[in-house]
Amino acid sequence: MMNVTGIITEYNPFHKGHAFHLENAKKDTNSTHIICIMSGNFMQRGTPSMIDKWNRAKMAVLNGVDLVIELPTFFSLSSAENFAFGAVNILNKTNIVNSLYFGSEHGNITDLKKISEILVDEPLTYKENLKKNLDLGLPFHKAREKSIINEFNDPHLEKILSNSNNILGIEYIKALKRLNSRITPVTLTRVGSNYNDKNLSSSFSSATSIREEFFKSNSIYSIENSLPIESFNVIKELKNSNYSFANEESIFEFLKYKLLVCNEDFSNLLDIGEGLENKILKEIFNSNSFKDLIEKVKSKRYAYTRISRILCQIFISLNNYDLDKLKDDATYIRPLAFNLKGAELLKKIKKESDIDIYTKLPKKISNTSLNLDIAATKAYSLINKSIDPLSDYKTSPFIIK
Repeated sequence: MMNVTGIITEYNPFHKGHAFHLENAKKDTNSTHIICIMSGNFMQRGTPSMIDKWNRAKMAVLNGVDLVIELPTFFSLSSAENFAFGAVNILNKTNIVNSLYFGSEHGNITDLKKISEILVDEPLTYKENLKKNLDLGLPFHKAREKSIINEFNDPHLEKILSNSNNILGIEYIKALKRLNSRITPVTLTRVGSNYNDKNLSSSFSSATSIREEFFKSNSIYSIENSLPIESFNVIKELKNSNYSFANEESIFEFLKYKLLVCNEDFSNLLDIGEGLENKILKEIFNSNSFKDLIEKVKSKRYAYTRISRILCQIFISLNNYDLDKLKDDATYIRPLAFNLKGAELLKKIKKESDIDIYTKLPKKISNTSLNLDIAATKAYSLINKSIDPLSDYKTSPFIIK
């Protein structure tokens, strides 16, 4: 009997912490099959991926994932709430996933469920407190945090609500509740570095620290101890072939050109608000780098990652799309890599669900969200010269037989 566990991830790149998480997912849920839904070439925190989506999916399958499918760009470059909902909705629509497994700093599923219930039900006292906190000028995440603490009258919740993986976990559970899903959420207490830690760790290094060390040293051997051998070998092969690894600074000159010359309207972007686009247009004149621009634009209300996401949305021309249409269309299966058990999963999805599966893209595509994914790859090819702009049409999923 098939027992399928879903994981929502970015694998930028797949490191030892991910291997630990995957091993525990299989054990804790007694799964027979693992399906991962993974961000494509742009990450939720507003950066391009260090390595393209196909090679990251290849790493995942070599490390024991059975099927990797792409999270549509519309969701991968969204807030935690949209990111979580988009991924959970796709897993739910497959009609074959039994458990959703995720890491969290807190590690207690009962507490995360209680918080998510408040966010789904939105009792009157919570809504009143949220409005009051927003009126005080607090950023949304802080206003929400204070309102939840007030609802439970428990200051200890602040620690739970200040950690990024707890927040994502709460959003996953919230999405499951809103979809009335039969998928069971299961959490693992995170071990090792936090996501944003910039120093390599003796246990599990964060993806951020691995990327920073790699770009600083320009040596794969500086990150060897942080990666499973399968991931290291993929990156080593790429490095030896003069692969063009990408980071957010690669975007800056293209972004500057677009902001200064193209005279486009950015007011309809996902994370934009209160004339923020005007602040970006003003500060681009005096900025020397991607990070420099964000530092000049960010404020108490608009966090670094939100600005970073907006800049990536501008880079891929998200402003040229109908956002409602994108959201409606962003539910499909796009396999990036799989093994024989992954092929079983795809066969089972075809049997149990009516969700569209795109193993090979047709020449003419009416799906707005798929067209955005293709545009995102074209934009990504500008900063990763190893990627063909038409890779979405030309690249087949990586398959282990």
